[in-house]
Amino acid sequence: MTKADMIEGLANKLGLNKNEAEKAVNIVLDDITNALKQGERVNISGFGTFSVSTRQARTGRNPKTGESIQISATRSAKFKPGKQLKDSLNENASSAQASTPA
Repeated sequence: MTKADMIEGLANKLGLNKNEAEKAVNIVLDDITNALKQGERVNISGFGTFSVSTRQARTGRNPKTGESIQISATRSAKFKPGKQLKDSLNENASSAQASTPA
């Protein structure tokens, strides 16, 4: 699913035009991004939690030359699915396995 698919689905389900749906999707994504930039966790009940992960600066190797290089510290977004999301994914997987003969 792409962002365009999300916008189209939202527009169809809520009877909005695509510009309004795009604005709504962008607002939600911007709010999540801004919260993560400030180091906050974003918990969407029943879906999951977004948080910021920090990696320390470290020394690495250039695979081509074998030369040591300094890799700077970085921050990235991490997602941990919620129980409801995990259960719904596993519910479909277990029913598919049950219908497959051994």
